[in-house]
Amino acid sequence: QLTESGGGLVQAGDSLRLSCVASGGRFSAYAMGWFRQAPGKEREFVAAISREGNYAGYAEFVRGRFTISRDNGKDSVYLQMNSLEPEDTAVYFCAEKVVPTYASSYYKSEWQYDYWGQGTQVTVSS
Repeated sequence: QLTESGGGLVQAGDSLRLSCVASGGRFSAYAMGWFRQAPGKEREFVAAISREGNYAGYAEFVRGRFTISRDNGKDSVYLQMNSLEPEDTAVYFCAEKVVPTYASSYYKSEWQYDYWGQGTQVTVSS
């Protein structure tokens, strides 16, 4: 089970830190990702991180504004979002993918993920 938190209503230029806590499994066995879905649009990739946190990837629209991180001791993955723009308004979802112990990859396609959270709303006003 994945539970996101940290969303809210902010102004353009502000920052937010999203958190996602996992329960019911060995967190270090999962690669993690963040996705988002804006009203009327399809869900899209935001950021992903390998199971040990060694590697991470981002969508082009992030442009250095967001940072994904994880704390396997706390079964948590985070998304630090800076310089938020109205276009970042969306529901943000975290997702986990079971990976082998030797895997060091991150994953950008939503179809690759096994479990999803319910999402947390982020609204950025101009």
